[in-house]
Amino acid sequence: MVHRILVADDDPHIREVICFALEKAGMVTDIAADGIAALRQFERKTPDLVVLDIGMPEMDGLEVCRELRKKSTVPILFLSARDDEIDRILGLEIGGDDYVTKPFSPRELASRVNVILRRVRSVPVADTSATIPMIHGRLSLDPGRRSAAFGGKEIDLTSIEFSIVKSLLARPAHVLTRNHIMDASHAANVHVSDRTVDSHIRNIRAKFAAAGCNDVIETVHGVGFRLGRCGT
Repeated sequence: MVHRILVADDDPHIREVICFALEKAGMVTDIAADGIAALRQFERKTPDLVVLDIGMPEMDGLEVCRELRKKSTVPILFLSARDDEIDRILGLEIGGDDYVTKPFSPRELASRVNVILRRVRSVPVADTSATIPMIHGRLSLDPGRRSAAFGGKEIDLTSIEFSIVKSLLARPAHVLTRNHIMDASHAANVHVSDRTVDSHIRNIRAKFAAAGCNDVIETVHGVGFRLGRCGT
């Protein structure tokens, strides 16, 4: 399957470099030079993933992400000219899947895109457990559809957020360390900080809280996290 990637950045040189690396990796690319154009291209082309620069004119990448998350769970990889932790955390909290700081290695960016795409579609055909619904209290996960719900109300989770909840649900009586959660939701060749994991956990809690679940994930101080009661 050939993946279509939308590359949104106001710098034509950066767009060219990214598109060259992605096309060399066997993907098809579309481009946008500002936030408004990115939303228009998304509607026209329906990409499999969006590479989204934060500092764009017309509408910045964070606002574009907010708009996309109102109607889509498409994976989003943020780009930023600043190695600013606030930007990184905010980008992940509003629904980003990964974050790359400029300047970057085009090959590493292409590798990260591939990792995200594999994770989104990683449902082994021969593994029947990969398609059996997982239930705990009022929480239910459908691994085949990669969907989550609480009390029958569907929760829009990013691919990383889904993987985190699934890893906790697979071992509901166990406390998982941040390293265990990182291993379950990210590829080994992608560096992820403890604070990035905490950002994803906060985002998951906020989404479930909006659906009426205030105890989806419990913090075990000094150790890690475990699945909460989830309405049991």
